[in-house]
Amino acid sequence: MHLSKRSLQIQPSATMKTSAQAKQMIADGIDVINLGIGEPDFETPRVIEDAAINAINTGKASFYTPAAGLMPLRQAVADTTNTAYGLDLTATNVAVTTGAKMALYATFQTILDPGDEVLLPDPYWVSYSEQIKLADGVSVPVATGETFKVTPAQLDEKLTAKTRALVLNSPQNPTGVIYDKAELIALKAWADANDVIVVTDDIYGKLTYNGATFTSIAQLDDHLSDNLIVINGASKTYSMTGWRMGYVIAPDSVIKQLSAFLSHATGNPTAVSQYAFLAALQGDQSAVEKMHDAFEERLNTIYPLANALPGFNMAVKPQGAFYLFPDISEALKLTGIQSTAEFVARILDEAHVALVDGNAFGVDNHLRISYATDLASLKKAVDRLSKFMNQNIQ
Repeated sequence: MHLSKRSLQIQPSATMKTSAQAKQMIADGIDVINLGIGEPDFETPRVIEDAAINAINTGKASFYTPAAGLMPLRQAVADTTNTAYGLDLTATNVAVTTGAKMALYATFQTILDPGDEVLLPDPYWVSYSEQIKLADGVSVPVATGETFKVTPAQLDEKLTAKTRALVLNSPQNPTGVIYDKAELIALKAWADANDVIVVTDDIYGKLTYNGATFTSIAQLDDHLSDNLIVINGASKTYSMTGWRMGYVIAPDSVIKQLSAFLSHATGNPTAVSQYAFLAALQGDQSAVEKMHDAFEERLNTIYPLANALPGFNMAVKPQGAFYLFPDISEALKLTGIQSTAEFVARILDEAHVALVDGNAFGVDNHLRISYATDLASLKKAVDRLSKFMNQNIQ
């Protein structure tokens, strides 16, 4: 059967691929610790599950909804964001999507023409570049150096007449770094001066630790800028990965066209998940705080242990999200292993720990470790990594 050139150019998600390999090994009876996927290990808070059950029992989940989501949910997203960001959004600034991944995909489909360039500060989440490709856009990686945070000067080096957008992610996947307000002010001024759309992925905004604070670039004005699009969702904050709830916040004109795209792409977000997400936004937030505190404890426990592994180097402690992104250049030299891909593959085969090659995020000689699992498993994983290194140091 003929396959399209577009489909043949797409690379599978490295994080999903790693997780699938780990899960298959577990199904085969192998004791694998899966630190390869960004999925909280907590069950969705009960109040959210109860709202979904109630929606089913009352028949509300049985029917289509508007393409951009239920109006009460869109308004709840607007209200929550207004409170957090100091904006003046209405429901017409919001489109609810089947996960934040669809929010990004729909955004790129809406704003990009063939050949348009999108600046991606590296390291960047694995799906950005593939989704841009699917919209016939061109990903332009921007080297950020040791800070993992892009500057206007670095963006200037990649700016062309075809530059359409810049993707920002803070707290960042995979490094956990956070842009401070001064850095964001400089980036916004650069975007405004060059008529570049900023797509800010704020999915980890609630997950900051040890006194670090999150500022969204959307907070710099008291209204939503014309060249700004915010991406967010329920998966990380509310441990709702399986429910697939995300959203786009943008000017009315963008949401109108994006909603038209969604009407053909998904029809509407899953109805029962929308009622669950509405309860998440409007209900008690104590479960969110407990999960946050657990992630903070895991970071503070696992960071020094991982940083002490032979050849692993993390000069800057992550401030948010739930990942470590060590430089393993020295580990490769110590073991004689030729590449990060081989290093990660051997760790999975020999130590039974699933990690992700940093090349999936656009940066060589690094790997990503997710600490979105229990402390006992994290400690066991570090012990296995230590044993692996000690056995393979030449």
